[in-house]
Amino acid sequence: MKKEEGYHTHISADGTELSHRHGDGHAHTHKNTKVVLNRLSRAIGHLESVKRMVDDGRDCSEVLIQLSAVISALNNTGKVIIKDHIENCIVDAVESGDKKAIEDLNRAIDRFMK
Repeated sequence: MKKEEGYHTHISADGTELSHRHGDGHAHTHKNTKVVLNRLSRAIGHLESVKRMVDDGRDCSEVLIQLSAVISALNNTGKVIIKDHIENCIVDAVESGDKKAIEDLNRAIDRFMK
């Protein structure tokens, strides 16, 4: 756990310790980091497959279907990240009156949903 200035720790219902800080250098750990990394690795693998399909001259309809699967996987990964951020950072930000963290999340969601 981080013991540096500005860090604080939450303990989730399952006993997992989550340490983070807000403001400049926003650094934290979340319970879903491994899930997010696994999802991103799978999406990268699928995207590499799409790239090979294009290189092999596969039918455009097949490529589009596979590409839509990659986009869906990335969107679902984003949802996990948003949920994790709300549960681990925004709750604390609301409790501490940190309006900037909420504004930052709103801006990120706007860009994510374009």
